[in-house]
Amino acid sequence: MCEANVYIEKDGVEALVLESVDIVEPLDEGGFRLVTIFGEQKLIQGRLKGMNLVDHRIVFTQ
Repeated sequence: MCEANVYIEKDGVEALVLESVDIVEPLDEGGFRLVTIFGEQKLIQGRLKGMNLVDHRIVFTQ
């Protein structure tokens, strides 16, 4: 499986946003739509900081 956990970093602290994400889609109005392998969706605002798919981590910053 190629799903990843998504984190948001604010003031140097990372917080888990969503687990088992397999779709990260940029939105026209800004931000991103995240979709898990189970169909759960979440919209987040922020900037992509980095992705490490070997470690299954995607990090955004606010």
